[in-house]
Amino acid sequence: MTKAPQILLDHHLKTLKLPTFLREYEKQARQCAAEGLDHVQFLARLVELEMIDRERRMVERRIKAAKFPAVKSLDSFDFKVIPKLNKMQVLELARCEWIERRENVIALGPSGTGKTHVALGLGLAACQKGMSVSFTTAAALVNELMEARDERRLLRAQKQMVAVKLLIIDELGFVPLSKTGAELLFELISQRYERGATLITSNLPFDEWTETFGTERLTGALLDRLTHHVMNQTGFIGDGLVPILRRE
Repeated sequence: MTKAPQILLDHHLKTLKLPTFLREYEKQARQCAAEGLDHVQFLARLVELEMIDRERRMVERRIKAAKFPAVKSLDSFDFKVIPKLNKMQVLELARCEWIERRENVIALGPSGTGKTHVALGLGLAACQKGMSVSFTTAAALVNELMEARDERRLLRAQKQMVAVKLLIIDELGFVPLSKTGAELLFELISQRYERGATLITSNLPFDEWTETFGTERLTGALLDRLTHHVMNQTGFIGDGLVPILRRE
């Protein structure tokens, strides 16, 4: 009979979905008793542990939902390898205020200059700050949109992508897009206009984007959408990163 209250408490904690509270309350009760802490301090400690653990689980869910090809932080980025990289600029972007303002970041430059790593690091930072993130390559995104169109679920797919606070589109320009694919990508970026932040990496300078999108008209309209609300368009030039445009 003496176990009945504990069994009932465990049941209630499971029902309330308080796993850390359930796991820790006996241990914390002993520690608080040994330290001479009262019941309010005991409960406060348990609640704090639950909140910390809940935030950790939420971050893990956001990281999983983002579908990063690898989880990389800016802490693991070797800024010394790219001496021209503006470290302070990257760390400023990691504060994620530009995402809250629904601004865009564009990283341009050749392969091997760390664009994807920085994009992954900024995406991880956004997840850690409670923001929804989606990572994809341009080719995969266009394929997904075309499949959704063929299966008559395009509107639902677009709605999901528009709702994400940060959309990261990697490797734009690696593969030329079909006319339909380019139009679908333009439509998505237009729908996200002033609704969410977008980060794009590309190995092509702006004046070569027509090779990817096919027409100057579509390329110009796309760039107009992307650069209207820009915190920093960030260019990876040679072995470094330099700001190439700023528009308020």
